[in-house]
Amino acid sequence: MTTFAITHAHVQPVTGPAFDGTVVVQDGTIAALGADIEIPDGAEVVDADGAWLLPGFIDAHVHLGVHEEGEGWAGNDTNEMTDPVMAAVRAIDAINPVEVGFDDAIAGGVTAVNVNPGSGNPIGGLAVAIRTHGRVVDEMVLREPSGLKAALGENPKRIYGERSATPSTRLGVALTIRKAFAKARDWAAKDPAERESDLVCEALARVLAREIPWRQHAHRADDIATALRIAEEFGYELVLDHGTESYLIADRIAAAGVPVLYGPLIVSRSKVEVRHRTTRAPGILARAGVKVSIITDHPVVPIDFLVHQAALAVKDGMDPADALRAITLNPAEVLGLGDRLGSIDVGKDADLVLWDGDPLDLRHRTLRVWQAGREVMHRDEDGQPVIAER
Repeated sequence: MTTFAITHAHVQPVTGPAFDGTVVVQDGTIAALGADIEIPDGAEVVDADGAWLLPGFIDAHVHLGVHEEGEGWAGNDTNEMTDPVMAAVRAIDAINPVEVGFDDAIAGGVTAVNVNPGSGNPIGGLAVAIRTHGRVVDEMVLREPSGLKAALGENPKRIYGERSATPSTRLGVALTIRKAFAKARDWAAKDPAERESDLVCEALARVLAREIPWRQHAHRADDIATALRIAEEFGYELVLDHGTESYLIADRIAAAGVPVLYGPLIVSRSKVEVRHRTTRAPGILARAGVKVSIITDHPVVPIDFLVHQAALAVKDGMDPADALRAITLNPAEVLGLGDRLGSIDVGKDADLVLWDGDPLDLRHRTLRVWQAGREVMHRDEDGQPVIAER
């Protein structure tokens, strides 16, 4: 049994008020926390010396490991664009866990991510939620699949329009999605003994059965309205990815109970559908009652800048507590991992990060990182991050 206690820490639990005290970790799980608690006999003591202890950050929309930085086509396995309906491909099959972005994630305090296929297809494939440290991806999995990625708007329209193939318009993209769901619904309605093997229908049927969410890439407000419309038609659990103009119809999104994964924020307005991107949006959404998370879309924005985006949202009006939830508990809950990650609470996994101050103040940085109670990063005498052996 491995037990250690982080003492003299300024603890930010997320689910409750901050306090100065101790967090006890036993066998990879948070066993106790408080301002004045007894440290178990034989426990290793980590003296935080006033440093800030937070849950590990979570980025619920990345292409980490499937779009390797600096590798060109050889490291880019984001989109399988040979067919507009690729519901059966799995991001887990293309993740390289030693890609440099994983080290950046850890040094930036990001302990868990959701890796998606890309947005070149109307239906792109199955996502996977993983930790950011591991030797092979199978050892890093938190939930697989964690959703089925789909896309509305410019990307699939452009990809297939350039080939003079369907779908070449927003009309065609929506039709492609509806046809795929209708086929999967008919397939699922058959007696299992009479079904032919169909991996695409099987994946889509899991969405229809609400086993996994539908992860809908959508930027413009009209595309978001289409996403809400189709979800209502077929009755599945909808998550909005990006949602650039979601703040324009925040009331409708809140009424539908649909979460938004907003971002990336630190990017140029490189295409028409992101012209209204703004750092005010996360705060507007949170105040409207939308469960909002902040995402990097790594490598679009480097993953270690996740907290920088949250800080920019605070600068533009977001409540600091809402911003912290947007990179911890909210994405954990959207990924179906809220019972394990996203806050410092008894019984949750000990995914913890020690900071030398408030992480929303960009002068501060990580000192030590633990995942499931195992230390995966510390800093050397020169202040450089040292990543644990995989």
